[in-house]
Amino acid sequence: MNGAIPVDQAWGLQNLFTAPSPVRQRDTEVLHQASSLRAMTPARRTTRTLTVAAGKGGVGKTTVAVNLAMAMSMAGHDVMLFDADMSVANVDVQLGLTPLRHVGHMLEGNCTLQDLIIPGPHGLKVIPGGSGARRLAQMCNGEHAAVIRAFDDLILPPEYLVVDTAAGVSDDVMMFAAAADDVIVVVCDEPASLTDAYALIKLLSRDFGVRRFQIVANMVRHAGEARRLYEKLARVSERFLDVALSFMGMVPHDERLRQAIKRQGAVVDLWPSSRSAMGFKQLACAVDTWEEPMYPDLGRIAFFSGQSVPATGW
Repeated sequence: MNGAIPVDQAWGLQNLFTAPSPVRQRDTEVLHQASSLRAMTPARRTTRTLTVAAGKGGVGKTTVAVNLAMAMSMAGHDVMLFDADMSVANVDVQLGLTPLRHVGHMLEGNCTLQDLIIPGPHGLKVIPGGSGARRLAQMCNGEHAAVIRAFDDLILPPEYLVVDTAAGVSDDVMMFAAAADDVIVVVCDEPASLTDAYALIKLLSRDFGVRRFQIVANMVRHAGEARRLYEKLARVSERFLDVALSFMGMVPHDERLRQAIKRQGAVVDLWPSSRSAMGFKQLACAVDTWEEPMYPDLGRIAFFSGQSVPATGW
């Protein structure tokens, strides 16, 4: 036959590869059923987590976290604000909210994280921390990890989670910051603010592999002062550490912001045209321009780890 395939065999082979067999039909039916079930199940949204931190207290970290979250929510994003300052939580105070439960109740098994969510203005969702509770101030790393993992069980994860940590470089700050997709470091025009911010960046990069940081200059007089603060911190950090710092933006000193805090509201809500409100809105716009977060295989716990980094331990 000189290597030629007879016509009958050629037709048979072609038919074998093109005609659906009973097994393939059953497989197709199963695939259709699976597809229908997936269509009936709500898809879990990928959440981007932003942790707001500061090397020291008094730089306006919580004010930045509250107004950033509010500005993003007012811009149409689905945002959740988590007060991770377990010992002196005051996000609820700044927003005039009265929570009946806090994270301590969840750890004791009296409620779930979902039960802790309280509605804030403009659709913002708030998870309150505890305040003045010695038990929460002495949480171990395992309990911090349990809080982080609890976010995987939310019925509908938000588009953004903004985490307000405690000030300083304590273990809980390190864990909550390292578990986020992005770390925002707030600084002001004080020498201690810059040195403590450097210490925070150093520990997160050295011990947890965090490489990218967003810097916010708070309570500054003008853009030039904000840029100088950023450049001072970036110069020393990028010289001695394996990190990349970016200037996220600035919040100018503004009497309206102080008045908003007294009135227990966000300045972006009470005085949306004020100088500080415009600064927060620009910060919110900056988030929309960021690149997709990188998920290095560090084997660490992360917020919404089921959707990003596997929660394989710390």
